[in-house]
Amino acid sequence: MAAAVLNAARGCVVLSHGLESGPQATKISALAEVAERLGWRTLKPDYRDLDARGLAAAAAPRLARLLALIPDGMPCILAGSSFGAFVSGLASLQCVPRGLFLLATPPLIPGFAQPFAMHADVPACLVHGWRDALCPVEAVFDLARGHRAELLLLDDDHRLAAQVRPIAAHFERFLVRSAA
Repeated sequence: MAAAVLNAARGCVVLSHGLESGPQATKISALAEVAERLGWRTLKPDYRDLDARGLAAAAAPRLARLLALIPDGMPCILAGSSFGAFVSGLASLQCVPRGLFLLATPPLIPGFAQPFAMHADVPACLVHGWRDALCPVEAVFDLARGHRAELLLLDDDHRLAAQVRPIAAHFERFLVRSAA
């Protein structure tokens, strides 16, 4: 019972996976473990059925699913990887979360009219790989600069698979700051 009360008191962390991934992916699972250990409720939407439609066609339905999942009146943190980071940023424009923790964020989704955006007043941390060939690091510099967001650059590619532990440790510090 105490854990349930603690989870409700902290709020929720919504963890959105990337394309060709799922809610049980390595990074999403590692972030969920950190959040749960710190007393947050975690929600991991499954977008795989939507992703089968293709990138541009999946963007709006992903955003709608994410927004529908956020409990009313509960403080939340939005976290996501790649396509999940993209929709998390867009969701922040409507739900105003307590924070954004975004991995390998694309500046746009090919064929989708709206470029990446996030709420200007929401604390954000962007985590990116120096060797990301899908989302060039120069684009994330512009995103971070435009929002004065924290930026963590790691020696990895788009998947950030070699950096799961450092990312999880940084996420823990982010959540501690966000809960204060």
